[in-house]
Amino acid sequence: MAHQKRVVDEVSGWLRVYDDGSVDRTWTGPPEVKFMAEPVPPHQDFIDGVATRDVTINGNNLGGRVRIYLPQEKPEGINKLPIILHFHGGGFCISQTDWFMYYHIYSRLAKSVPAICISVYLRLAPENRLPAAHDDGYEALLWLRSLAQGEAHEPWLNEHADFERVFLIGDSSGGNLVHEVAARAGKMDISPVKLAGGIPVHPGFVRAERSKSELEQPESPFLTLEMVDKFLSLSLPLNCNKDHPFTCPMGPAAPPLADLNLPPFLLCVAENDLIKDTEMEYYEAMKKAGKDVELLINPGMGHSFYLNKIAVDMDPNTGAQTSGFIQGVAEFMRKH
Repeated sequence: MAHQKRVVDEVSGWLRVYDDGSVDRTWTGPPEVKFMAEPVPPHQDFIDGVATRDVTINGNNLGGRVRIYLPQEKPEGINKLPIILHFHGGGFCISQTDWFMYYHIYSRLAKSVPAICISVYLRLAPENRLPAAHDDGYEALLWLRSLAQGEAHEPWLNEHADFERVFLIGDSSGGNLVHEVAARAGKMDISPVKLAGGIPVHPGFVRAERSKSELEQPESPFLTLEMVDKFLSLSLPLNCNKDHPFTCPMGPAAPPLADLNLPPFLLCVAENDLIKDTEMEYYEAMKKAGKDVELLINPGMGHSFYLNKIAVDMDPNTGAQTSGFIQGVAEFMRKH
């Protein structure tokens, strides 16, 4: 008799893990939000001022791919645009670079700065536990170096990009990658590429002991305690807890922040985020370590609020906070 697959772990709505190791990521939550997790095909023609294409990068992992967003308009007298290297969120376990929720915000950011945005297709856990996603993010940075050195060629970037102004940005778990990739880059010669800044947005910085905000803040569709706990148990190296440096870079198990060679950082925090307190612990630890770190706080907002296209369109306050967030990122980039 054929073996009936059994669910051994799940994160409601998002993910089911079976006893044979296979994973089903079919969305089973409310159907009205399903469109945000639908892939947007690339279009090399400009639509609403942005063109996109998917490119395979020569990495050690054969699936290494990125999506590039090229804005149509350049500021007067500016020939080369800064690069935003983006790492998507999803607790290291779900979501894809081409999802509508990232497409809508990163095409808007590319136009607003303006900058060329490159979003990395990251391998997902539990099939690929950390540091797989970190390796993919760092691989993309090394790919930029190979373009800047003339070893590889990607016309949109070689013609339009300023390789001396590369900014890392990441949402949620992608924010953890910003810290990790910047720390790795600080130990290497990545010239002629220059890392001009890091922008962790609502990063998944947590610790094994629950923080006050985890116990008191309301859960949101984009972040529940179940998601934090389950996704991290599925993605962290086996037998590790949330005090691991990947999730607690400000904790005692992590390399001292003072020893890291990091570019200027803009830490983006949402006031009502479940994990706000531990993000602020990271901010204080960075300050204490003498790092150049600025804070951008969106009052009254929850985790990854700007990815929720329905709220951005329907709720004037979320719309205004999203514009403020984009403006804050653009200003930080102009300064560096």
